[in-house]
Amino acid sequence: MSIKIRSRLMILAAGLILCAGAHAQRPFGTPNMMPTSPVTVAIPAIEANTGPGPVYNSALGQWPGYDMDHFDYVADEYAISGTADGEPYKTRLVVRRPRDMSRFSGLVMFEPMHPAGFAHGFEHNSVYIMDAGHIAIEVLTLGQEHLAFNPARYGDHQFSPNQTSEVLAQAGALVQSASSPVANSGLRKIILFGTSATSRILTDYLPAHDIFMQADGTKIFDGFLPTSNGTRIMPVDVPMIQMPTQHEYMNVATSVQDGDAAGEQFRVYEFAGIGHLMARHNPRMTPQLCENKPTEYPLELYFSVALHHLLEWVDKGIVPPRGDRILLDRNVDNDGSLMLLDQHGNPIGGIRNPYTDVPFATYIAGNTLAAGQDPAMAVVCRLSVYEIPFTKETLREMYGSKDNFLRKFEENLDEHEAEGWSLPVYHDLIMADARAVDF
Repeated sequence: MSIKIRSRLMILAAGLILCAGAHAQRPFGTPNMMPTSPVTVAIPAIEANTGPGPVYNSALGQWPGYDMDHFDYVADEYAISGTADGEPYKTRLVVRRPRDMSRFSGLVMFEPMHPAGFAHGFEHNSVYIMDAGHIAIEVLTLGQEHLAFNPARYGDHQFSPNQTSEVLAQAGALVQSASSPVANSGLRKIILFGTSATSRILTDYLPAHDIFMQADGTKIFDGFLPTSNGTRIMPVDVPMIQMPTQHEYMNVATSVQDGDAAGEQFRVYEFAGIGHLMARHNPRMTPQLCENKPTEYPLELYFSVALHHLLEWVDKGIVPPRGDRILLDRNVDNDGSLMLLDQHGNPIGGIRNPYTDVPFATYIAGNTLAAGQDPAMAVVCRLSVYEIPFTKETLREMYGSKDNFLRKFEENLDEHEAEGWSLPVYHDLIMADARAVDF
């Protein structure tokens, strides 16, 4: 393993550990001088960052063959600077957009870069985002050390963790201002995305949602999407969809209920079989890292379902469907899990999908570090899902033939698309997984 990749993997582990123990620490981005009443947030200065040297790449984990080149997207890097929490800062802003801005949908997914150095919001939703013509914007708040590889380009960047929430607000307001790198492009709505450690950044931002305002008195963000997060989050005055994964809901995730009324626009989406950490298309997870086979279950497409419904909610007022929660029996003696499991070892209840309704594998949250691997990377395995493929004999007993399996699988997929639980852009990619099953 190269020194660069190993370094980024170790920082990833540190970031995930930070997330796991987050609530015992001071909240991310809590200013020392947090205002107590609403204020108009300052608009930071912005300039294109044109070099010298290589650009830091925070979006390595895209679906092969469906990357930015395929969708004719470009990434523009900027430096933004200003004052937050009474101190100066300078940091990085990346805009991933259609090269032809006539394709822009008017909708923006905004995210803080994960402290481990990755734009997980874009990575986890990239096929959907680019196919739909949305823009993904990333601001660096925590993880400044990742830029140290190129001091000529980033050496003057400076940032304090206490500035995080205020800088998120300033950067979000900037994107909607006359100084925006996408000004006069028809931008309508902007939502804040978080996953794992950045979900904590998101939830710690929520008190600032009522404090930092745009010049016209409106809130900065139109909606919130915390994923890989099972904590109790009280709804705010804009739509929010929370998405726990099997790592969270198997240990009893939030009990906050869905709502539609103003101030209670909230959904919890628990997809059966999904994991906290992307295992497929994850360049940080080497084949030899974990003891068990990392899952091929496509986390990305179900994160995209939640993102799509949130954007439709904030933009068009289309109320999203409500999803069932995973069923719990709170008894590990019967099957080794607090969840209620089916005869194949997969969760019962929750939002269904063909991978669990017409299964060809068992999906288990919590992999194990392989012998001889760096102990610091154990958390990466623990927060991923592994799969146990069914034997050919089992598959033939269940389905009779591969043709029958494919027919049932696609029928189930079509049903979930019709119900809004799967996006048509992923149809062929999902069916390719089914066709690859060995009978």
